Amino acid sequence: MKITFHGQSCVQVETDQTSLIIDPFLNGNPVAKANPEDIKVSYILLTHGHNDHVGDTVQIAKQNNATVIAPFELATFLGWKGCNVHPMHIGGSASFDFGQVKFTQAFHGSAYTDEENQTITYTGMPGGILLTLEGKTIYHAGDTGLFGDMKLIGERNNIDLAFLPIGDNFTMGPEDALTAAEWVKAQKVVPMHYNTFPLIEQDAHAFADALKAKGIEGIVMEVSDTLEL
Repeated sequence: MKITFHGQSCVQVETDQTSLIIDPFLNGNPVAKANPEDIKVSYILLTHGHNDHVGDTVQIAKQNNATVIAPFELATFLGWKGCNVHPMHIGGSASFDFGQVKFTQAFHGSAYTDEENQTITYTGMPGGILLTLEGKTIYHAGDTGLFGDMKLIGERNNIDLAFLPIGDNFTMGPEDALTAAEWVKAQKVVPMHYNTFPLIEQDAHAFADALKAKGIEGIVMEVSDTLEL
């Protein structure tokens, strides 16, 4: 399968059978290179309702007739906006034609902000995603701080690739993300949620070096980089 990093926390996964995208924040993302109208997917997976993760979901979902897989409250919110949705929640798993999705906990917030009308809509609990397809398991942690049950996630799942936030300020910083990488025991770790805005500037290569010192393969993916899994 081919995995593309679009910046912030946006990851696209393509196989021979399907294509899906996680947290498609492209418009308004100062580092993104892809345009929403160019994204061709059958599924959109969302970790939580913050604007830099919901992003262009409605446009992408409607232009592709794609299904949005998200925590219940967020799925309901997007269903009201005309999207096809499959609601889920933390601890729950579901099978799809491409494989399996399971939501894990994450420690963060989850609300959609309408700045024009100065309203904030609660969108349920934030989550992480365990995505299993073609015999591989990808862990997308979403936005989160470090939490002890990451050890349990690592013990109960054979994770091939983990995407972990390192930006600090709003999520884990590099030091806590290094501990998270040890706990989830992924074969490969990609940092995310950094350098999009000044408040979350980090040295991803220094983080990858710290992973290497722990015997973990760290991969720094620049925007639009791809890797094969």
